[in-house]
Amino acid sequence: MAASAGPLRGLLRCAQRVGVGRFSGLPQRGFHGSAPAAAQVTVRDALNQALDEEIERDEKVFLLGEEVAQYDGAYKISRGLWKKYGDKRVIDTPISEMGFTGIAVGAAMAGLRPICEFMTFNFSMQAIDQIINSAAKTYYMSSGLVPVPIVFRGPNGASAGVAAQHSQCFAAWYAHCPGLKVVSPWSSEDAKGLLKASIRDDNPVVMLENELMYGVPFEMSEEAMSKDFIVPIGKAKIERPGTHITLVSHSRSVGHCVEAAAILAKDGVECEVINLRTIRPMDIETIESSVVKTNHLVTVEGGWPQFGVGAEICARIMEGPAFNHLDAPAVRVTGADVPMPYAKTLEENCLPQVKDIIHAAKKTLNI
Repeated sequence: MAASAGPLRGLLRCAQRVGVGRFSGLPQRGFHGSAPAAAQVTVRDALNQALDEEIERDEKVFLLGEEVAQYDGAYKISRGLWKKYGDKRVIDTPISEMGFTGIAVGAAMAGLRPICEFMTFNFSMQAIDQIINSAAKTYYMSSGLVPVPIVFRGPNGASAGVAAQHSQCFAAWYAHCPGLKVVSPWSSEDAKGLLKASIRDDNPVVMLENELMYGVPFEMSEEAMSKDFIVPIGKAKIERPGTHITLVSHSRSVGHCVEAAAILAKDGVECEVINLRTIRPMDIETIESSVVKTNHLVTVEGGWPQFGVGAEICARIMEGPAFNHLDAPAVRVTGADVPMPYAKTLEENCLPQVKDIIHAAKKTLNI
């Protein structure tokens, strides 16, 4: 160490002389820092982050459902939370949706903020009385004295190869009911921001996720990774701006619309893709503004056509000021009006595909 001290001191003196000598007046060359790269986060991990942050933030928040604790959740959404927070905050329940949903609703009425997970929303039919008659209506029936701050969440809509009883979309079912808020995320940012907003909301919120999206990674900005990040309930997002036609969708179908828009762009058709994010209350203003600009509308959803989300959008557009700006009838792309078949090829033909969206857009534009 002593042998190297001399040369090091010499270098330091040289540097000091350069700093105050004839080179000191030259402009210094700086480094331009670029924005930090967005992180790749799966929808599953985004939901896990939201649960972790909100359980940590508020001692009234807890999670309950089948296999959410020791097994880390059927889809690993609650991975690590039971080990971190224990039995009082992450609770395994019996296979009884009517029972544990009733417990969750009662806990919300008593001042807690439960997150009630359904292994699939098809099973929520076992507890629909608790959701509609107890959770959705109590605040109104109590003249505002008893709020019910609860989140019902889990995978919704078609998965893969689970046939008729496990493949239906409940967006229109629950959005039909006053007293409920209904959100439907597509991306990781949607999932994290909407779940955090739902947990903090003083109303019962139904959060309709999609099993096939859980493992899909999306870029998340530094802002979205923040513990303070939320996505406002009731506000849609324009995923891709365009001028020729408006594509409106929610959940997994948003990705199909983005893909269809990229293909149509090669033919000179610029699609504006709107991600609803919230089904109720619906952000009809964003849709109207887009239709006024593009003069054409296609709605896309995985649910059945009759009385569906697309049907509501079309009715609201017809009743509002944007109707006079349409140059062609609005078109709905939906799931087939049949119970979901088990056969893979039939299942694919029952759900909206990218080619169906492209066909609908071209039909609407008459090209």
